[in-house]
Amino acid sequence: MKKVLLTGANGFIGRQAIASLLGKGYEVHAVSNVAPAALIFENVAWHKTNLLDAKEVENLCEKVRASHLLHFAWYVEHGKFWNAPENEIWTTASLSLLESFQKNGGERIVMAGTCAEYEWGGDAILSESRTPLKAANLYGQCKIDLQKKLALCGASWAWGRVFFLYGEFESPRRLIASVINSLLRDEFADCSHGNQARDFMYVKDVADAFVALLDSGVEGCVNIASGEAATIKEIVSTIADQLNKREKVRFGTVPTAPNEPPSIVADIARLRDEVGWKPKFSLSQGVTETIKWWKKR
Repeated sequence: MKKVLLTGANGFIGRQAIASLLGKGYEVHAVSNVAPAALIFENVAWHKTNLLDAKEVENLCEKVRASHLLHFAWYVEHGKFWNAPENEIWTTASLSLLESFQKNGGERIVMAGTCAEYEWGGDAILSESRTPLKAANLYGQCKIDLQKKLALCGASWAWGRVFFLYGEFESPRRLIASVINSLLRDEFADCSHGNQARDFMYVKDVADAFVALLDSGVEGCVNIASGEAATIKEIVSTIADQLNKREKVRFGTVPTAPNEPPSIVADIARLRDEVGWKPKFSLSQGVTETIKWWKKR
């Protein structure tokens, strides 16, 4: 049986990957630094492990002896992670994990990267093979550094570059969650001009795409995104229309950064044609599911 070590298993993407992994026949060993609040999946082995402790990581890999590694764990505190020193700490920890995983028979590795590795600017579609790597922050640079080391590991590997995502368990301060919660409270949702084009994908699709990549054997860097451009104005308006609160949205009340890229959209040819994967949720469907979840909260 395929045995996978899933890090960040209690996180935004990781928790959504469990069902897809089980569906593809993996024995799932979920890793988190805190025990989950509720064991939703009874047939998953949970390992409370501090991945920043090399000895704990070594013991974990020796105990589990997984064939596959799906690595999501990182420092991602909203508003702080872009240039936090924790990025360098997690680069070192990820390399330690990689080494221990391989030493204990690991065969296939997929790690999560970011569209922030790319040089942003202009209206070009961001491509794994054509777009230069030029991170504007420490987060993106550390991911570049880790990916280059991963490429030298000698095992089967892939690197999924995440673009923009939303859905259940998202930080309430992020764009889509923030707008939904403001409108649910019947408050004004203040936004920028909203003309920026972004590639957003529902988190369940993001997780499913990573699992498909892990299971495919495709190697190298692969964009994990929808491949479709939507302006912030279109996204926010979709939320407002579903809640019948268009009058509560105020565009142009939040300033944009002077270097705000006009467009960040992925080329998804590798994901579509080589991995053989496509999204299951449209933007409208994903927003509907996210609104339902926040209403329950």
